[in-house]
Amino acid sequence: MNSTAPPTYREVVDKNGRVYRIGETDRDILGRSRAWMVWLPWFSMMAISSSEYAFTSAEDTLVEAHGWGHGHIFWLLGVWVFFQAAVAFPAGKLRESGKLSARAAMMVGAAGALLGYISLALAPNVFFAYLGFGFFGGTAAGFVYATCVNMVGKWYPERKGGKTGFVNGGFAYGSVPFIFLFTSYLDVSNYQGLLLTVGVFLAALVAISGFFFKDPPKNWWPAHVDPLVASEDPRIRRALLKNPPAVKQYTPMEAIKTGILPLMWFVLLCTAGINIFGIAMQVPFGKEMGFAGGIVALAMSLKAIINGTGRGVIGWISDLYGRRNTLIIVCAVLGLSQYAVYLSGSIGSMPLFLLASMVSGFGGGAIFPLFAAMTADYFGENNNATNYGLVYSSKVISGLVGAGMGSVVVDNWGYGTAFVIAGTVGVVCAFISIFLRQPKLPVAQRRTPVKDESQAALVLD
Repeated sequence: MNSTAPPTYREVVDKNGRVYRIGETDRDILGRSRAWMVWLPWFSMMAISSSEYAFTSAEDTLVEAHGWGHGHIFWLLGVWVFFQAAVAFPAGKLRESGKLSARAAMMVGAAGALLGYISLALAPNVFFAYLGFGFFGGTAAGFVYATCVNMVGKWYPERKGGKTGFVNGGFAYGSVPFIFLFTSYLDVSNYQGLLLTVGVFLAALVAISGFFFKDPPKNWWPAHVDPLVASEDPRIRRALLKNPPAVKQYTPMEAIKTGILPLMWFVLLCTAGINIFGIAMQVPFGKEMGFAGGIVALAMSLKAIINGTGRGVIGWISDLYGRRNTLIIVCAVLGLSQYAVYLSGSIGSMPLFLLASMVSGFGGGAIFPLFAAMTADYFGENNNATNYGLVYSSKVISGLVGAGMGSVVVDNWGYGTAFVIAGTVGVVCAFISIFLRQPKLPVAQRRTPVKDESQAALVLD
């Protein structure tokens, strides 16, 4: 017998008619453990996070060096977020059509990330900053984000919450060193060299990690987990009980017609807006309230750390207690923490300010892996890049509202009004999330599970 012969797979069908491709291990497909498809996306997500979470820490230096107005900083962040979210759906379509491989998407991301930092360092006027950082940098981050988040769900369809949360977390706490770097060391004498060095380093990290990316085949399911029988592993059994696989592989239009995807879009729009508002406003708010620059940087760093680690923790919790139930609590926490941030700053309480900042970071970060995993749970993995791209596209608006319009509200009505509005929106989202449900097939469309041995075939690479 030839030990090097390609492995075989077979397809089984559950009671809803959903197809599972089983028989191939991760090593059969990748030549290594699927854990690589957790660690490599994690490194890449950390690399692109500084553009969103550390950017406002460079505000004073960029304003002084280039002569830009402070308002431009918030709108630059808003434009970056706009394109980072806007590219998610078209990137998903390209990926799932086979026109854009995971590796190619990551190379595009690396190039655009580098252009973003070059523009911040060398832009002769603010237009080139909007073009380089806002458009190219944001688009690049969107390619990386969409590729990394959806990659994990494809490789861990049986227990995706914790893994998705872990990778998603890199998008926040990867920025921590750069928050301190930009706050404490960046100035008009060194900003060009420092920004260029950071850009080259982060782009190289994305490119090297992305070189090893590879998708599993459509409908792939890990060989050691029978999709038709309850697993003997209590962790897998509970995760699948609380978050059962989607009843079918929904196309984007089918997902929209359920009414659930549009509702998810709206909730993410609101909660992501609150998160971006906090990222954009916490540093200037803390400074205006009289906290020292080091304290503000510490608060922002703690926010980023908790934002990132909270994504992994909340993903694990959602595996245990269900995605929707966890989301309801997270929305409430995110909303209430906005009141606490403003209260702590108003009374000048540094410990409370740091605590409120961490809680706000936890809530703001946790929403993203929850929606990424929930989209696959509700609508399947095969079209998840496109379906989650639709949900995530709400960040197109939330970025502009959270950063740009947040700045307008602060300028006209003060921080108090802005934080109260943000908090109230979060609490309302907690109530709206109660109506999120996994779509079900009509009884007439369900079928008896079968194992079709006749469909065995060789895997073609």
